[in-house]
Amino acid sequence: MTPGQILASILLALSIGFGGAWQVQDWRMGEKLAAQAGLHKDDLATISDAATAQARAEQGKRLATEQQLARQDQQHTKELSDAQRDQARLRDRLATSDLRLSVLLEDSASGCSVPSTPGAVGLVHAARRAKLDPAHAQRIIAITDAGDQGLIALRACQAYVRGVAP
Repeated sequence: MTPGQILASILLALSIGFGGAWQVQDWRMGEKLAAQAGLHKDDLATISDAATAQARAEQGKRLATEQQLARQDQQHTKELSDAQRDQARLRDRLATSDLRLSVLLEDSASGCSVPSTPGAVGLVHAARRAKLDPAHAQRIIAITDAGDQGLIALRACQAYVRGVAP
């Protein structure tokens, strides 16, 4: 064997050795990468499941809040319609003279004035009363109607804020 052939044989043996080592290293790295990919996939599945569960919980909370707000809206709408119906009935009674509004007058001669505490309805002894003109009574009822509607709207807004606020 010539020195060139020996050298070629040694180079061939070295390249086969390096190639085999390279191949073994490639297999080992492939296995490690496959294991890491599997762990990564498991982590992503866990994260995805947690995000899905959280989204469902948030959706459930939102749905419960929407239902609560819908119930409150129905309640306040009913209160408003009841108040409007009562005011309309009162206006009708005033218009037909079935009901007359009156006010207590102060008696300057005796020093008596309107009592500070309400007594029994209709039992104001020795008090002078003045009946209001029906047009004025209608305006007073309209003012109280607007006030009632404002109070009902305020309660509705407060209930909404309480329902939405964390």
